[in-house]
Amino acid sequence: MRKYLLLFLILTALAAAACSGQEEAPEPASQAVTEAPVPEEESSFRAAVFYYDYGDPYISSVRTDLSRDLVEAGIPYTEYDASSRQSIQNGQIDEALLAGADLLIVNLVSSGSSDAADSICMKAQASGVPVIFFNRAIEEDGAEGVLLDYYDHIAFVGTDPAEAGHLQGDMIGRYLIENYKAVDLNGDGQISYALFKGEAANVEAIYRTRYAVEDADALLEEAGYPPLVYFDPKSVDGFQLDLTGKWSLSAARDYMTTNLQYYNDDAGNMIELVICNNDNMAEGAIRALETVGYNTGEEGAPFIPVFGVDATASARLLISQGKMTGTVVQDASSMAACIRDMAVNAGQGLPLTEGLSYPTDTEHDLPNRICIPYSVYAID
Repeated sequence: MRKYLLLFLILTALAAAACSGQEEAPEPASQAVTEAPVPEEESSFRAAVFYYDYGDPYISSVRTDLSRDLVEAGIPYTEYDASSRQSIQNGQIDEALLAGADLLIVNLVSSGSSDAADSICMKAQASGVPVIFFNRAIEEDGAEGVLLDYYDHIAFVGTDPAEAGHLQGDMIGRYLIENYKAVDLNGDGQISYALFKGEAANVEAIYRTRYAVEDADALLEEAGYPPLVYFDPKSVDGFQLDLTGKWSLSAARDYMTTNLQYYNDDAGNMIELVICNNDNMAEGAIRALETVGYNTGEEGAPFIPVFGVDATASARLLISQGKMTGTVVQDASSMAACIRDMAVNAGQGLPLTEGLSYPTDTEHDLPNRICIPYSVYAID
């Protein structure tokens, strides 16, 4: 018996030695910690800010503005990057609550998932901590208020999901009516389009995909033109989906590169319009078009109109260079300012929406759901 016990101890020691020789699991490379300076007396109130993905250009804009606003408000904070994984974000929230965070500011990874948001709300409620969700929906389309009505001390700062789609559709329709002959490259009397959708279940992506085409078609019909035609007649969906869910430049670039192998000038079926759910994908589509001599910005170069949403710095530059046609402004500064104002309220022990004058969701009678307005980007 002692012989077997000795053998077990030897094997255990060897296993421990082998494990000690391995590198410790590193902290997530994408996680960053930043603390705001606190004027005069040390503040006991601390916020934790959770981003779904630092790599998202629009989220990067919100992060820049929110970091500045929290510093100016004197609110210490820690920020986290979930790298598009809900499981990582869940662990980060557990860590923040364990460390004593007094406020959670959450850009939910699983957009439109009430289950994911509910889990966060329960943890926060158990710790007596308010939650500000922002940008990415926390409830399924048609289930608005399921969580926002149920929990106290939570709020959502976002947009009217349909508004961007309506504005983009109106912009596209008006552009086509003014430039129909130039856009109709093969002269067949109709416009063929490609459409890049960011994320399958994201309510913003759903409405942008729907209304960008529906509203453009309505204007075209009113002006006596036929509706838009999706470039691939075999497609059931009428869009190409970023399977990573990141609304990425690379996904749109790769899709568009493949599209152009079969739909091009030589085949007489060139894609004549590109609609994108965000500016990052619009830039990807433009990169692919540039490789075949389109949208180079050079005088006299062939051009395909490309539309996006967000009005990122990159998109504004592309528009000024004559490579992109238009975009819709998603106001990062106002979103960040609203979150800051709620955070200040939380730090003073007030309701999150106390004294705020931002537009709210009146359709669903949700005063704790802020809807930051979209607008069409106007070229200076």
